Amino acid sequence: MKSDLALMIPGPTPVPEAILEALSRPPIGHRSNEFKVVLQEVYAGLQWIFRTQRPVFLYTASGTGAMEASLINVLNHGDEVLVLSCGVFSHRWAEIAQELGLQVHLIEVPPGQSNTPEALETFLKGPQGQQIKAVCMIHNETSTGVLNPIQALAQTVKKHSDALVIVDTVTSLGATNFEFDAWGIDIAVSGSQKGFMIPPGLSFLAASEKAMAQHQQCAAPGHYFNFSKYEKVVEKGQTPYTPAVNLTFGMQKSLALLQEEGLEGIFQRHLKNQQMVRQAVKSMGLSLFVESDTLASPSVTSVLPPDGISVDAIRAGIKEQFNIVIANGQKNLTGKIFRIGHLGAIFPRDILTVVSCLEVVCHQLGYQKTPLGTAVAGAQGELL
Repeated sequence: MKSDLALMIPGPTPVPEAILEALSRPPIGHRSNEFKVVLQEVYAGLQWIFRTQRPVFLYTASGTGAMEASLINVLNHGDEVLVLSCGVFSHRWAEIAQELGLQVHLIEVPPGQSNTPEALETFLKGPQGQQIKAVCMIHNETSTGVLNPIQALAQTVKKHSDALVIVDTVTSLGATNFEFDAWGIDIAVSGSQKGFMIPPGLSFLAASEKAMAQHQQCAAPGHYFNFSKYEKVVEKGQTPYTPAVNLTFGMQKSLALLQEEGLEGIFQRHLKNQQMVRQAVKSMGLSLFVESDTLASPSVTSVLPPDGISVDAIRAGIKEQFNIVIANGQKNLTGKIFRIGHLGAIFPRDILTVVSCLEVVCHQLGYQKTPLGTAVAGAQGELL
């Protein structure tokens, strides 16, 4: 008999038992008064975690669906957008925008680095800057393990441009501080299978008054994702179309658990997870892909494998012997880094387990630079 599978990847993340129980409830009518109460609790909880007084829309779609909704609802064919790219998922903004017929400008940084307010300011003050209708960015780039300085980036846009600030918070919301209203964000999107600890299938979108005003000037905002349709019914505790009822039950329970822990408790737990993994890796003599602690993701840590040992071998060893899944790199980083997820329902006991297993597998594969127990001791030190 094998132990239960443990997901230590950037998502999907582990689903707590209490949420599994909520998901297993028999479905009810999505127009019933009973479901209205559920939705009202979910909407209020989403406002709490986005830190906004604005209504938050609930889509039955992945986070990518909400990303498309962000652009199609506020921009017209041929409009110019600026994308701040620092990895695979931030670059997805550019892919969606191009497919929608928008003109895309890119500010790209090498993998493992964050976008900077300085580079953004230089572009916005240049000849093309004033033509930009929206600046799209990511808060947490899980393909590399980088956290972007979103507050400073948003302030830079507001200082030099009238463009909308559109942010992907799919793997940051519920892991680190994000303040929609206070930071002047115009659109923010997130997804269910990350910090919210439920299976994939729901996404969430907050839109500012400015974004809604620009939406009214949009010639073809689409049908299913149309902001107006969602704004019209959200205060009534409804959705315009049939939602994923059981996933919404899961969201209700997830938000209750998160509110019980409190925002500061959530943020401190994710920071502690990150610190434990990073210290364990350094104690082993391995190299972190993101060297700066300030820029390091609270959701996932990327690690370079030891010389002569493949990422595939490390991942296979951990999976086969301990039934723990860690992630490969993506696209150009495939086989060059492995990623340890610590997002959602992940706690220090899980970190101690995965770094211990990593240490054993690396020893078995011939990497014996440090004695067994060194990585665990490094992680334990962050708990003292």
